[in-house]
Order: sequence, then C-alpha cells, then structure tokens
Amino acid sequence: QVQLVESGGGLVQPGGSLRLSCAASGSLIDFYSIGWFRQAPGKEREGAGCLSRSDGRPNYPDSVKGRFTISRDSTRNMVYLQMNSLKPEDTGVYYCAASFETSCWMGGYNYWGQGTQVTVFS
Repeated sequence: QVQLVESGGGLVQPGGSLRLSCAASGSLIDFYSIGWFRQAPGKEREGAGCLSRSDGRPNYPDSVKGRFTISRDSTRNMVYLQMNSLKPEDTGVYYCAASFETSCWMGGYNYWGQGTQVTVFS
C-alpha cells in the first residue's frame, strides 16, 4: 500500500554530514513504524535508526547513537535521517522501510525503498 523512495546519498569526507530523505506515497507514514537500514559491501544489512508507530520516538543502535537523528514530517509524508560526524565505516547503501509493528525492531518490514548510496572517504 505504501511506496518508498530514498534520496540524498553521496560522497562525503570523514566528519562530514548528510541528510537522507524517504518520500512515502500511497499511504500515510503515521500508520507505520519507519526504519532506516544500511548494508556495507560484503556485510549483512543492519539497522541505522527507527521511529516507532506507537509513540513516534526514535531508537538507534549503538553504532550510530549520538551521531544520527531520525525525524518525521507528517505534513510532507516524509522521513529523514540526519547523519553527522560520518566515519568510513558508515559507507553503504541506505534503505528506508515500513512496518505495521508498533515498536521498531519487531520485524514486519514489508515495504522497502530502492536504496541510496552513501560513501565516506578520506
């Protein structure tokens, strides 16, 4: 029911910042928990942040806590991932995904964007 499209990826130096956008259509993002995931070359996909449907509060893994901020603009039907103090290990393809679960990491991410590439280099 919902389609997701990521944008905003690119090349950035270590210590720099990027803001990724996830545009939703076909349904309202308030109906879903929205997660950001990333996949580095040769590695499995991992979470990079999430907004829960139950209370709209963010949740972050330790690898990005204090550096990444996820936010939601219900009026524009968009979700953002602000990434600061970027490190080379943050390099990867970033995806946004939607789940009907009320908390962030209970699975059920059945709707995915196509991904946007983030490359951090020295």
